[in-house]
Amino acid sequence: MLHQLIDPILIMIKETVAAWGYLAVVLMMAIESANIPLPSEAIMPTAGILVQQHRMDIHLAALAGALGCVLGSVPSYFLGLYGGRPFLAKYGRYLLLSEKDMQTAEGWVDKHGDLTFLFCRMLPVVRTFISFPAGVLKAHFGIFVGYTFIGSLIWCYALTYVGIKFGENMEVFTNIWHKFDLAIVAVCALLFGFYLYRHLKHN
Repeated sequence: MLHQLIDPILIMIKETVAAWGYLAVVLMMAIESANIPLPSEAIMPTAGILVQQHRMDIHLAALAGALGCVLGSVPSYFLGLYGGRPFLAKYGRYLLLSEKDMQTAEGWVDKHGDLTFLFCRMLPVVRTFISFPAGVLKAHFGIFVGYTFIGSLIWCYALTYVGIKFGENMEVFTNIWHKFDLAIVAVCALLFGFYLYRHLKHN
């Protein structure tokens, strides 16, 4: 079964976080925020499971996740600030960023101002690429960092809580996963494939 291949990967992630603790959360969340597709939806719930097992603290886990988000967002911000649209046109495909993403971000900033960077940090997918447009649009660095931290902290608390509830009901969730693993992975693969196709097509 497919879960026999995927379960060891999940165990490896859990063991990495268990071994390196909060440092692992910081580093992996920094990678996720630097336009690299390492989903926070897998990282923070893993920390939540360890919180449920009394091996981590929920507040420190969420804080580590938010700190990682800020650290990963800063390089992307400066890429946008100094590279601008020419950098996007030339290298955007490697960051899974398109001109359409830039236009969407501009629309949000026009409508909501700097609060856009707070809201976007609490949205799946969008939260990963918003740092680059913030740099291109020359958002105030201090405000950008502050909103990035606050929005990421809320996001990390939410995902950590999901992990805690998962840990409390692990047997039930595991049975569901094992029963529908192929369908779950197929849906995830289709969604990610569509995301890649849409961005690469625009580039």
